[in-house]
Amino acid sequence: MTYLDHAATTPLREVARQAWLEASSYLNPGGQYASGRAARRALEEAREQIAELLDCDRVEVIFTASGTEADNLAVRGLFAASDSRRIVCSPIEHPAVLETVRALDATLDWLPVGPDGVVSDTAPLAAPAAVACCMWANNETGAIQPIERIIQAAGDTPVHVDAVQVIGHLPVSFRESGATTLAASAHKFGGPRGVGLLLARRSPAPRAVLTGGGQERGLRPGTVDVAGAVATAAALAEACEEMFDERVRLAALRDALRERILATVDNVLVHTPADSLPGHLFLSFPGAEGDSLIMLFDSLGIECSTGSACAHGVNRASEALLAQGVSERDARSALRFTLGRTTTPEDIDAVTAHVAQVVERARLAGMA
Repeated sequence: MTYLDHAATTPLREVARQAWLEASSYLNPGGQYASGRAARRALEEAREQIAELLDCDRVEVIFTASGTEADNLAVRGLFAASDSRRIVCSPIEHPAVLETVRALDATLDWLPVGPDGVVSDTAPLAAPAAVACCMWANNETGAIQPIERIIQAAGDTPVHVDAVQVIGHLPVSFRESGATTLAASAHKFGGPRGVGLLLARRSPAPRAVLTGGGQERGLRPGTVDVAGAVATAAALAEACEEMFDERVRLAALRDALRERILATVDNVLVHTPADSLPGHLFLSFPGAEGDSLIMLFDSLGIECSTGSACAHGVNRASEALLAQGVSERDARSALRFTLGRTTTPEDIDAVTAHVAQVVERARLAGMA
């Protein structure tokens, strides 16, 4: 099997698996007796390790069940903590942010995005808002956003950053970023599925939107998964240690894949800009339905994705591509290859050996 959908999830690291197994016997970290104290100690050691790796205070690290939950706690919490009913948001956000801001009783102002998929104008940030949202790097195109410029332009407006695609892949300093809150997800860097991270400053802090026992600074009540936290810390440590070499290796593989596809297939649109995550490649093959491309590649043992949402079996055009001016028809022809630590040159060979035939067959099938 050739797996090229690492932006969706990446295989569990062996160091994380072993850490989880060793910590799986811990009991409730809220217990006041010896076993509870032992669990609490392991939890806090994991929190401290993550804080060091992401350059923040340990109290700013909050464990959640997913990146989606972290996004929700931050956006809803900052909105609830403000008297303003205005939100500024980029239109290329992951649904965890995009659908959350749409669900709130807020006035939404959108940050303009250029044809390269990068926020092009910070003018909407000139007026105060309850919260401004902009992801660090797009999950489909891989485009890195001007986070520093956006946070600077926001002034006193709290800024939430979805860094799910960045943590473990690019250097991140929460302290230096200036972000108010930041979301991450363990399974994107080889940690366990079902563990997320919310980094939240003491002030301005999100208001609690969940009620319960008050765990995790009261922002995320509920018994914390100690084994998951320990495994997440182990995975993040290894990811950060490998980061520089992996960025160089993946970028070289990604570039080779792009050039070989462009040399083999005619009429290809490249949506991943130069300044992007090293393992992302998002392309459109006009005239071919994205779902057809996926199924044809899958039949050959090659796993990739459209990068678009799917509801009730109907393929939808990528909102990120539409926001940057790509036509709906071309957006529906998009295919996302995302590389990770298990990707090899042989995986690139497998794709390029079949891509011309796959695209030809998909184009013959036409579009719905």
